[in-house]
Amino acid sequence: MHLRFLISLLLFSSLVSAQAPDREYFRSPVDIPILLSGSFGELRSNHFHSGIDIKTQGKNGLPIYAAAAGDVSRIYISPAGFGLALYIDHPNGQTTVYGHLLSFREDIQAYAREIQYERQSFAVDLAVPKGTFRVEKGEQIGLSGNSGSSGGPHLHFEIRNTESQNPLNPLLFNFPVTDNMKPKILSAAIYPLSDDAHVAGGSSERVIETVYYDGAYHLKGNPTFSVYGDIGFGLQALDYLDGSWSKCGIYEIKLAVDGDPVYTFLMNELSFAETRFLNSHIDYNHYRQHYRRLQKSWVDPGNKLNNYPLLVNRGVVNLSDGQLHQITYEINDTYGNTSTLTFRVQSKAVSLARLEKTGRLIRHDEKEDFETAGLQALFMPGTFYSDFKLDFETKPANNLYYSPLYQLHNDRTPVHNSYLLKLKADGVPDSLKPKSLIAVIDEKSGKKWSMGGNYEDGWVMARVRQMGTFAISVDTVPPTIRPLSIVNQNRLTEQHQIRFKIDDDFSGISTYRGEIDGQWVLFEYDAKNSLITYEFDKERFQFGKNHLLQLTVTDSKANTTRYEATFYR
Repeated sequence: MHLRFLISLLLFSSLVSAQAPDREYFRSPVDIPILLSGSFGELRSNHFHSGIDIKTQGKNGLPIYAAAAGDVSRIYISPAGFGLALYIDHPNGQTTVYGHLLSFREDIQAYAREIQYERQSFAVDLAVPKGTFRVEKGEQIGLSGNSGSSGGPHLHFEIRNTESQNPLNPLLFNFPVTDNMKPKILSAAIYPLSDDAHVAGGSSERVIETVYYDGAYHLKGNPTFSVYGDIGFGLQALDYLDGSWSKCGIYEIKLAVDGDPVYTFLMNELSFAETRFLNSHIDYNHYRQHYRRLQKSWVDPGNKLNNYPLLVNRGVVNLSDGQLHQITYEINDTYGNTSTLTFRVQSKAVSLARLEKTGRLIRHDEKEDFETAGLQALFMPGTFYSDFKLDFETKPANNLYYSPLYQLHNDRTPVHNSYLLKLKADGVPDSLKPKSLIAVIDEKSGKKWSMGGNYEDGWVMARVRQMGTFAISVDTVPPTIRPLSIVNQNRLTEQHQIRFKIDDDFSGISTYRGEIDGQWVLFEYDAKNSLITYEFDKERFQFGKNHLLQLTVTDSKANTTRYEATFYR
């Protein structure tokens, strides 16, 4: 066993319990080899990945087993997110989670369906009384699937601390995963962070590709960059595991300057309350422009993520001494495979002609009201990760919108907590006020997306979680319903189910309701495919007669489409 893996286990035990975890407590939730398409702590959109994604050979319907004895404590069914998911509480104080399932075990499925019909809702989140479904280690609990926001068939598997619900790194629990591959370092970055700082004589960051030789990573061309002032470092790295070319996340990042540790990032445990701090952990500006995630090795003042066990001066390094310095990265995966990157920087003062940043100073830790004639924004403390100068510009209205276009800074600045945005609605006709909302417009393509919102006292207001260009728009177009199983509103083409494509082009689908002969029926909703499906329920559906089907779909601005059909079944 690798020495580094033993050290990781000791660190893990300090986070989870007074004792090291019982590495034989859990069995694999599948009976096929564990090959991963996603790792714990992997960088995702607005969050860290909270479990491991186990490949299911590219198909649905593989048996899923309880990893240990316990009680089913939660049944979660949603058109997005984990889709169909089960939670099992175990006597050791931990909970396992099984997401994106195709179906539950028959008795669990019947229990959930009864409540779905009682509530007349496909989406349910059920707390299950202890003892209702006792399961043994290795007992089948469902079938693997592709439900919710899954991008392909797989099992999302988690281990959580039951009391805190914090996800723990499953790869520390001795599952049969093979990993002999070192992490890969793709590029490094150097950032000037203070007013007097520079990198290579400029006031912007430098991103440098890496090359691998002599058992380590090096900057391409082996340059020595001149730097001065407060400097931050970052890198782009990823990991692979044996048997899969899926790009996985990094377990541990260590940064040292001249041999002295200044920063450590470690993924033993996560908090859902902190997961959005990912947008501060990465260079968000670079990600929005280039679609690659550079992990910063310093911590913004407003970043409250607790995955930095070692920080010296928040990872910010002052290099104003005129000396040559060695920068060393050590990147580790959960199984002790290590990669290193070493390069040098030369501290050197230079005179820079700097452009003075204009705009309103926004402090990340204070309440800030930003107001113009047509726009109001209320930023509470914690909306942003650091202070910045806010740029603002009003652009003339055009025939696509009912207000001027307001450029509120840019979409490359991350927003942690949503803020209240209000746009003056003088240009909205009375008849369209109930249909009005705030749209955000892409600066390059001009494409718009709904931010939601409602008209109130002369303003259209919404809570939004991004910066960018905003304007008032309206949605008067009802959703679309396209039958896939019924022809000419009277003939079934599928004997076991009824399916529809439902979609809305702007504000989004808010509700849908399907009835047969005046009674609510369970249409399961696959949001990513805009698909709803009713499977004929032998316990609730009367066969051998004519039936009237009614489907109503409503978007977020109360535009409604109805569909009716008669059929024999």
